[in-house]
Amino acid sequence: MNKNKISIVILAAGKGSRMKSAKAKVLHKVCGKEMLYHIIKASRKISDDITVVLAHQKEAVMESMRAYFSDINFAIQDDVNFPGTGGAMKNISVRHEKVLVLNGDMPLVTSEALSGFLESDSEIIMSIFKLQNPNGYGRVIIKNGDVKKIVEHKDASIAELEITTVNAGVYAFSKDILEKYVPQLKNDNAQKEYYLTDIISMARAEGLNVSPLLVDEEHFKGVNSKKDLADAEEIMQNRIKRAFMESGVSMQLPSTIYIEEGVVFEGECIVENGCRITGNSRIINSHIKAHSVIEDSIVKNSDVGPLAHLRPASHIEDTHIGNFVEVKKSTLKGAKAGHLSYIGDATVDKGTNIGAGVITCNYDGINKYKTTIGKNVFIGSDSQLIAPITVQDNVMVAAGTTVRSGTINSGELAVSSAKQRVIKDFYYKFFSKK
Repeated sequence: MNKNKISIVILAAGKGSRMKSAKAKVLHKVCGKEMLYHIIKASRKISDDITVVLAHQKEAVMESMRAYFSDINFAIQDDVNFPGTGGAMKNISVRHEKVLVLNGDMPLVTSEALSGFLESDSEIIMSIFKLQNPNGYGRVIIKNGDVKKIVEHKDASIAELEITTVNAGVYAFSKDILEKYVPQLKNDNAQKEYYLTDIISMARAEGLNVSPLLVDEEHFKGVNSKKDLADAEEIMQNRIKRAFMESGVSMQLPSTIYIEEGVVFEGECIVENGCRITGNSRIINSHIKAHSVIEDSIVKNSDVGPLAHLRPASHIEDTHIGNFVEVKKSTLKGAKAGHLSYIGDATVDKGTNIGAGVITCNYDGINKYKTTIGKNVFIGSDSQLIAPITVQDNVMVAAGTTVRSGTINSGELAVSSAKQRVIKDFYYKFFSKK
């Protein structure tokens, strides 16, 4: 698609009171990314001139989006004097002769779904779809293939509320149309707001045609409540997992798996049921076993789980991570941690085995410290390594040992177990059974 033919304006100024949240509506996340992120991502595929209109929590929204995008324009709506979608378009400057107006609460829209707006030369195009339950949507009256009128739900008559053709909320205007009609918008309606849809009425009154564009509800679905948010996330999850499976990822019971936007799979991968993979995780030629959680981590040529947890900034390569093992901000290459261990702020080199119940004690209540474990190290079960500590190559740590800060040199055995004592007949004396 030619990015030099269309400008995009995204209306993201609303409070979203139906979300019942202190957070700005467009910052609620779908599959790990803010709703507005998804819309901007789709928009950037078809336009090099994108403006986001903000008002409510504008600083928070700008900060959030600038973490992802550096080429987006922001405009601030005067929502006190000019509320509503029409007010949002006042004083907006665009680069191209065609302008696509999107809403900030449509996270499921894609560049492909927007292609119909690019294919028409009409000066005004508006999206429509048909709903069995159109409650909350503006109604669209169409005659002879042209839009005659749009009535907002709040202003609709009883007869108009029976109409099932509704406004999907996305429009394409010529730049000239916006420059002519936006300054003429009035707020003489029940809500005292400036409606962008009034441009349709004014244009029709002057004999201009308005072309309806039938779109599907899935891509243009608005998110107005937590229920809508959950529905949108389910739809996007299905898209994400379908794309991965079509590219060769094996998934067992995919409906039970959660994978966020930003996750990457490479090579031959298997994901078993109940897994959660989030952030910018990369899974490369690996097997993620049932009910494991991977957050912002890299897993390469390894198997993880079942019931393992890789917390952010973990890098697992040529390694076996077993059940009930938790890894945080650590790098393991060519190692094994079979079960019931915590490895935090550590590096573990090849050939090393981490026994059951081993813990790297990386936090003293104020600061966090690093544990470095070399090659071919055997750490016995139920040992604690108190950081900062270095365990060199070819070391053994006896089961139940507490290894304190410092260095264990190559070839050494570290032992701190107390000498075993056996007290004869203690059981019988204790329970008075003999």
